[in-house]
Amino acid sequence: MRCRECGYQSVRWLGRCPGCGAWHSFEEEGRGGSTACAAEPPRPITEVVVTGKPRFTSGIAEMDRVLGGGIVPGAVVLLGGDPGIGKSTFLLQVAFLVAGTGEHVLYASGEESALQVRLRAERLGALHPGLYLVAETDIERIENHVAELRPRLVVVDSIQTVFHAGLAAVPGSLGQVRECTLRLTRLAKSTGIPVLLVGHVTKEGVLAGPRTLEHMVDTVLYLEGDRHHTYRVLRGVKNRFGSTNEIGVFEMNSGGLSEVENPSRLFLSSGEAQVPGSVVVSCVEGTRPLLVEIQALVSATSFGTPRRLTTGVDYNRVILMTAVLEKQVGMVLSNQDVYVNAVGGVRVTEPAADLGIALALASSFQNRPLPSRTVAIGEVGLTGELRPVPAIEKRLKEAGKLGFVNAVLPDAGRNGAWDPDLRLFTARSLKEVLEVFFTR
Repeated sequence: MRCRECGYQSVRWLGRCPGCGAWHSFEEEGRGGSTACAAEPPRPITEVVVTGKPRFTSGIAEMDRVLGGGIVPGAVVLLGGDPGIGKSTFLLQVAFLVAGTGEHVLYASGEESALQVRLRAERLGALHPGLYLVAETDIERIENHVAELRPRLVVVDSIQTVFHAGLAAVPGSLGQVRECTLRLTRLAKSTGIPVLLVGHVTKEGVLAGPRTLEHMVDTVLYLEGDRHHTYRVLRGVKNRFGSTNEIGVFEMNSGGLSEVENPSRLFLSSGEAQVPGSVVVSCVEGTRPLLVEIQALVSATSFGTPRRLTTGVDYNRVILMTAVLEKQVGMVLSNQDVYVNAVGGVRVTEPAADLGIALALASSFQNRPLPSRTVAIGEVGLTGELRPVPAIEKRLKEAGKLGFVNAVLPDAGRNGAWDPDLRLFTARSLKEVLEVFFTR
């Protein structure tokens, strides 16, 4: 017997599950796991033959970057994100581009009819005779379609709608999702056909249910973004075949998701005027430097306890910078409301943004702007010292390409790095920086 809510196993029926506490959730397990791959004897790893190309392109350079160079044959990729963020649109574009190389692609839709997918494909300009559609949710029928078609790529939208008839649990339950994912994983490994799965984020904020699903697949991607903004960020949180530090940036338009060649411009405001509380920081995501504008607003509180609100910036880092400014610099912020925002809705978590956050807070508190076209780079310690961050030269080059003329960075992090288009100011502590910019 297995609990359909959490997967807890028992030799007999139980009224209440010891694992999750659900009542009357135990069901008899079906025989759905009979699709095991053909048994092979153990052999030395040096005798495993690598056949064909190790990867093939998805047709979208930003996705290939996140995947580590392209799609690996036999890989199972799970794409998650909030409802309406563009997951189905994105994978339909990928399916169309792969079909355009002369290969067959199977798109199994469990949420839309074939006609609905066809209409969306027309809007995206993604019609191709090599792209095969099927509105199907039965896992065995999907396996039969794959066996008959032998496609280059399989897309399942979404994994929560697929079910196995041998299980009594409803589609979307943990037992069904795990069993269907297991069968698709075995199918991918035995045939070498990669499978792309769509997974919805549940109300608890997890992807397609408990974390067990993410452990079963090879790669987990999240499509992030604010529905009030047009950009989307494709972020890898697990990748057995590459790094998880890379991101891909896209812009949503009438033709679907298009790649953004220079994402730094998305995260900078269009105004050139000097404004108190606005500082540009340089972050590195994988191999890509990004310039992001940090805006801060510091105002006297009207409540007994001051408010601290952040958007797109790590809340704990902001609290830390507030404490450092008060203790090490002498700025009284304990009676001030603090609001910090990353322009464009991007998420900034790198410690290299510490200096920019602190300067934005100080600029807003003293109502004095920094010099125009200035970028701040550096980590701030608890004693107010500036610590070096990696890839300084790469960050400076990106700032120079976008027309910045000033850069503030730790003295220990320069290491001879120099960009002829930038005027560098180095300091050992946050207090030194503030004395130069705000006490003159």
